[in-house]
Amino acid sequence: MNNAPTANKNNPIGTTPADAWSAAKGYAGVDEQLVESLTGWRRHIHRNPELSYKEFQTTDYIESELNKLGFEVRRFEFGSGLTCDIPAAADGSSETDVVALRADIDALPMEETTGYDFSSTNEGVCHSCGHDAHAAMLLGAATLLAKTPPPRPVRLIFQPAEETMPGGAVDCVQEGAVEGVDRIIALHCDPHRVVGDVGVHAGAITSSNAKLEVTLQASGGHTARPHETGDIVYALSTVATGVAQVVDRRIDPRSGTVLTWGSIMAGAGAPNVIPAKGTLAGTVRSASRDTWVELPEVIPPAIRAIAEPYGVEVDVNYVQGVPPVVNDDACAEIAGRAVTDVLGEQGVGEAVQSSGGEDFGWYTEEIPGVYLRLGVWNGESPETDLHHPAFAMDERALVIGAAVFDRFARLDR
Repeated sequence: MNNAPTANKNNPIGTTPADAWSAAKGYAGVDEQLVESLTGWRRHIHRNPELSYKEFQTTDYIESELNKLGFEVRRFEFGSGLTCDIPAAADGSSETDVVALRADIDALPMEETTGYDFSSTNEGVCHSCGHDAHAAMLLGAATLLAKTPPPRPVRLIFQPAEETMPGGAVDCVQEGAVEGVDRIIALHCDPHRVVGDVGVHAGAITSSNAKLEVTLQASGGHTARPHETGDIVYALSTVATGVAQVVDRRIDPRSGTVLTWGSIMAGAGAPNVIPAKGTLAGTVRSASRDTWVELPEVIPPAIRAIAEPYGVEVDVNYVQGVPPVVNDDACAEIAGRAVTDVLGEQGVGEAVQSSGGEDFGWYTEEIPGVYLRLGVWNGESPETDLHHPAFAMDERALVIGAAVFDRFARLDR
């Protein structure tokens, strides 16, 4: 059942950037200083990207900005990332119904090609997924919550290592990031959605993601005598095609399960040599949580069974990744109200499940939550995808994200 608010079907990309900008700037507590700060925060973090679990300077910077607002933080024991608890307003408020707001802070191992005058200064590392913007928007929400204390306790989570597998959220949960929290929200930049359109959806919004590595070994030999060794290349090819057929017959096709190989390597190029070793590497994704649990029991045994007749040694490394993010119905309804309060009804856009993975699923395994897609495209320039070296965003979206975070924290269930 989808209880999310009805999206604006007549104008599926929502308001124009200018309209959205005006609406968000009219949100309570937003002023020119906050708008300038949001841009400054985003550009500082963008200029100084750090890889997963190495976001030490980024964490120092965020801690410093939160301290300026009068807040204390708790850094995660593994060194990067932090939480910050904001108390409820002194009068007429509740000490229960705790809300968490989450932003990820790590960058990707890519060279930036945007040409920004605030481009990455760290060679081979850049914020091509928008996490710099996420962190800035959460700092913006902290500013709004400092100006007008919320009616309930709020926990800010600045999370490291979203780009790893199984994701930094696992460590954050283990360190108590959502202990005592009743619901949680995150949002992600969507460069295919115009500024002023926020995708809200109840139910699954991302898919699971697991990493699969297969190594085959034999003695190697001459291609004239494949019967004297394990034919690694032939066995690899059989595994690559055969396991997908097994998945097709063992897994419910309605689960949206996809196994895709991204790499196959064997041999040194000589056409008359059977190599002694070869590898396959790929990913396994599913739209179903139940299937995510089931797949590790199906795929590795199938690979071993397919390879066994060829007389090769088989090593299968199945790294269970993130579960699907499943948006809670009630949280999606609150998020829809929050977006409406910031942008008007036209700001609520449609969102569909992606086959991409997102470690926010580890939080929604523990507590109800909602994950939104925030439009960051200006509607005119060429669209750039996430994880693209030229990924760009319209910074007018920053104030929208900050306001939606803030409003979600203030609304009753």
